[in-house]
Amino acid sequence: MSIENDKTLSLRDMTANPAPLGLLGFGITTVLLNIHNAGFFPINSMILAMGFAYGGLAQIFACFMEYKKGNTFATVAFGSYGLFWWSLVILLVLPQVGFLNTGGNSPIQAADPTSFAAYLFMWGVFTLVMFIATLKLIRGLQVVFISLAILFFLLAAGNITGSQTLITIAGYEGIFTGAAAMYVGLAQVINETHGRDVLPI
Repeated sequence: MSIENDKTLSLRDMTANPAPLGLLGFGITTVLLNIHNAGFFPINSMILAMGFAYGGLAQIFACFMEYKKGNTFATVAFGSYGLFWWSLVILLVLPQVGFLNTGGNSPIQAADPTSFAAYLFMWGVFTLVMFIATLKLIRGLQVVFISLAILFFLLAAGNITGSQTLITIAGYEGIFTGAAAMYVGLAQVINETHGRDVLPI
């Protein structure tokens, strides 16, 4: 006579939540860039450094950590927006790099308003589709993604029309977008630390 024992093994995920890192990397850098868009200071090395390090690298780190957790949405979101920040820094810096040229002695041309508007518009389309996915997620992320889509479309419109007024409006809207992402990220840190919902998200 044989006796079979059914045993269930459960594994608990003890890794940290990477979402706050990604949200804060995105949020703080977005606020700083859009303070520039709102007209308070010119674009400078502070924005480029933040875009490369915190806006870019931090979100890419979060992307890899979310991948390990099997979170497709967060992997795509953090990976895409981390690389968005890197691509933006490259767009701004590449024309200034003298040894890179297009055949002759002419440096690579900076993106003209039409091509830059196309760049921003495509990011707006991507973000709008990602917003649809957030309808199954927390309300805080819904606010971040719909306001980010609006930001991209405003910036695209401002660049294609040459309207500084639209760029300024986009700057203020972008400050809200970044602040919303910061709120969601910090709320997750505070709520997890306290073990209860201190701040609603």
